[in-house]
Amino acid sequence: MTTTAGSMLSCNIDGAVATLVINRPPANTLTPELLAELSQAFDLLAKDDAVKAIVLTGTGRFFIAGADIRVLASMSSSREGEMIALQGQAILNQIEALEKPVIAAINGVCLGGGLELAMCCHIRLAAEGSRLGQPEINLGIMPGFGGTQRLPRIIGQSKATELILTGDPISAQEAKALGLVSQVVPPEDLLRQAQGMARTIASKGQVALRASLQAIRKGVELDLRDGLALEAHLFGGLCDTDDKREGLAAFLEKRQPRFVDR
Repeated sequence: MTTTAGSMLSCNIDGAVATLVINRPPANTLTPELLAELSQAFDLLAKDDAVKAIVLTGTGRFFIAGADIRVLASMSSSREGEMIALQGQAILNQIEALEKPVIAAINGVCLGGGLELAMCCHIRLAAEGSRLGQPEINLGIMPGFGGTQRLPRIIGQSKATELILTGDPISAQEAKALGLVSQVVPPEDLLRQAQGMARTIASKGQVALRASLQAIRKGVELDLRDGLALEAHLFGGLCDTDDKREGLAAFLEKRQPRFVDR
């Protein structure tokens, strides 16, 4: 089934997997309007019980090349700039907080707001030849949609500071070495691999998926002691679910589990 969330975003739903494709030629630059469409699309998918995993990608050679320069140039006050940053952060936070896994299939250039968008996704795959970075410093500004906060948490403070202060992009292979992406695949295989991973994840019990995402997302904001306590609490909650009973029974009976998501 194919639906359209807006002129810059298309959505294809195949079974339990939704694929969102950014299509704003020539470079898929990020605008407030595109951010609004993304927010609307993710809100609809969050409410669709049939969708259990989401793939986000772009068209052509671009995931997102960065923010629209015309939008940046039009900002004439500190208050306006702050409001745009807060709007972008809120929408990316919305995606990160989704209780369904989101896989970014980075199909090419992924810079500035594009990398910030990719970083709020739960898993990132990149095509060979992709370039990733935060080049805002070259424009006399800085990341405003979470780049200064998420990048150090993902790759460490020293390297994140280097990339933000130099504005230099890195290759997909270096991004994998840093842990910024989990896999680098040939461009022609990227979408197939991402959708295959999404189908694998979608086949798991949704109660356990939600609990796992919550533990990972909230745990990084806690110290180890509190993170372990959160994990224990969530683990305990899963031990009284139909999916836990089915999963263990299926393992003992040497068959595939039939999860009911409760």
